[in-house]
Amino acid sequence: MNLSIIVPCYNEEERLNIEDFSAYIEQSENINFCFVNDGSQDGTIKVLNSFCEKYPDRVSVLDLEINAGKAEAVRRGVELQSSLPHVDWVAFWDADLATPLAEVDRFVLLAEKHSQLKCITGCRFKHLGSDIRRKMSRHYIGRCFATIVSIILGIPVYDTQCGAKMFKTSLARKIFAEKFVSKWLFDVELFFRMRPYIKLTEIYELPLTRWDDVDGSRLKKIDFLKSPFVLLRIFYKYRNKDN
Repeated sequence: MNLSIIVPCYNEEERLNIEDFSAYIEQSENINFCFVNDGSQDGTIKVLNSFCEKYPDRVSVLDLEINAGKAEAVRRGVELQSSLPHVDWVAFWDADLATPLAEVDRFVLLAEKHSQLKCITGCRFKHLGSDIRRKMSRHYIGRCFATIVSIILGIPVYDTQCGAKMFKTSLARKIFAEKFVSKWLFDVELFFRMRPYIKLTEIYELPLTRWDDVDGSRLKKIDFLKSPFVLLRIFYKYRNKDN
């Protein structure tokens, strides 16, 4: 299978670990990266273009001159890559590599083993044998939020907000076709959009073996305060679009 991974980037000049991306490209096959520069104000685009020149057959750059937010950056990248005839799956991955690239291999193996799957989403479930490093406060806030979302969705999803998700291109073309209501709760919106096109047996939450709560989150306190109202907007937008 051929996989294209979209990596949204906003002012990542100092944080982007090019060495890790290079090492992964060197030891992997049939996996390409599309970096989306989301109107960065620093030297991110120079770093990305230089990296693209090093791996022209494996790396591409989509440059958005005006900052559009993570949701739109991911959407534009997925829209572009899912239109390519040789791409079977598309994914998006956080630029800070909170989810290490080694986890990509587990996503791919699962997709190859279970051909019925259309979506695989990372799950930050702390269990024996895993190394999930997450601030306690964010963990409990996340659990409360995910429980509410799971009830509203009618889907037993444990972790809606993990920044590592993979989709078959046939599904991606449908659920990324239009802009999102929210700039950062778009992960939740994706689950709402998937409901008419997917069965529960076609989606899989994959518990990550490693995840690190990397400093530098661009979410503000006001974003958390606004989240209930944004969630309501998403709910009312999609409540009549079920199977």
